[in-house]
Amino acid sequence: MKSQKKRILVVDDQADITRMLKLNLEQTDQYEVRMENDSRLALAAAEEFHPDLILLDVVMPGIDGGELASRFAASPELKGVPIVFLTAAATKEEVSGRGGRIGGLPFLAKPVNTIEVLRCLKKYLG
Repeated sequence: MKSQKKRILVVDDQADITRMLKLNLEQTDQYEVRMENDSRLALAAAEEFHPDLILLDVVMPGIDGGELASRFAASPELKGVPIVFLTAAATKEEVSGRGGRIGGLPFLAKPVNTIEVLRCLKKYLG
């Protein structure tokens, strides 16, 4: 029987963040989570994993989140997959004051907590 769990790809160069998100999201038994800490490997990981949503850090060494988002959108396998950016460059108040969007794109301010991530996933995945 095929799993009905939603597939979430978490791309962040900070392994502690990806591990925390994977652990907390998988404990809900609603999500299957794959982590990628090297931005240069993220496109291949996403094309192989086929995520339902991508949580993507903005500032990373190698390829930044904005460039990765463009590459995801250009991929036939990934275009249309919702992307939610994770950032420490904006405060929770700034993100909240803009309705969770910056430049029209969905954002979560770091440090994220499980409740806000789950709320975000429900919003973008239904």
